[in-house]
Amino acid sequence: MATFYSPATRPTKLKLVVGSCFLVMFFLATAAEIPAAKFLARAQTEFARTQKVFLADTNNVTNSWQFARACFEVAELATNETQRATVAKEGIAASRTALARAPKSGAAHYYLAMNYGELASAEAPSLAAYKLVHQIEEEFKTAAELDEKFDHAGPVRNLGQLYFQAPGWPLSVGSKHKAREWLERAVTLAPDYPENQMFLAEAYIKWRQRAEAEKVMQKIEVLWGTLATNFPGETWEKSRAEWAAERAKLIAGFQKAFKN
Repeated sequence: MATFYSPATRPTKLKLVVGSCFLVMFFLATAAEIPAAKFLARAQTEFARTQKVFLADTNNVTNSWQFARACFEVAELATNETQRATVAKEGIAASRTALARAPKSGAAHYYLAMNYGELASAEAPSLAAYKLVHQIEEEFKTAAELDEKFDHAGPVRNLGQLYFQAPGWPLSVGSKHKAREWLERAVTLAPDYPENQMFLAEAYIKWRQRAEAEKVMQKIEVLWGTLATNFPGETWEKSRAEWAAERAKLIAGFQKAFKN
C-alpha cells in the first residue's frame, strides 16, 4: 500500500509498569508538559469527523483505519482510564473492520497495535494487559513487514521502543539486541524525523555508549533548527511540545551519564 505520513498522530513514548507481578506496556502522554486540554479538544473534533465518515461507509478500509487513528489520539489524551479503555476498544474494532477487508493493510495493523497499547494502559495491572504486550509486538511486526515507512517508520520505531523498555525473557519481550536493531533501522528509514533520533539517543545513553550517543545528539541539534520549516503550524504543535520536553530530558540524561 502507499505510505501515509500522519503528522498529527505521532506515537508517544513507551513505558513499562510492573504491578501485581504483571508487566504492562502502555503509551505515555506527556500531559504535564503540554497543554493537554487543547490537544484533547482537537483530537475529539477529529474523532467526531472520522467517526461520521467511517459509519457512512464501513466497507471503506481507509475510513476504518483513519477512525482507528483518531481513537488512538483521543485515548492517548484521555483524562481517566474508563474513557481510555472505551475509546481504545472503538479503535481496535475499527482496525479489525479494516483488516477484515484488507488483511495486508499496514495502517490497520499499526493502529490496532497503538490502540492495544492504550487498552493495556487502561487495564493495568492485569493479566489481560500483560497478554496484550505480545499482541502489540505481533501487530507492529506485521505492520513493519507490510509498510515499514508508515508514519515516519512508526512500526519500526515502536518495536524498537518495546524491546528497549520491556524486561527480557522470561518476563517479557525485552531485548537489547532487538532494540538496537529496530531503533537504528528507524533512523535509517526516516533520519529527519526527530523522534527516531531521540529514541536512539535515549538507548545509547542508557547503554553508556558515549560516542554513539554524542553523534546522535548532534544530529538532533541539527534537526532542531529545522523544526519550524519541516514540522510547521498547528498540525505539528503537539509533537513539537513533546519533542522539546524529550530533548531537555536527553540533554540532562547525557550530562548525568557522562560526567567528566
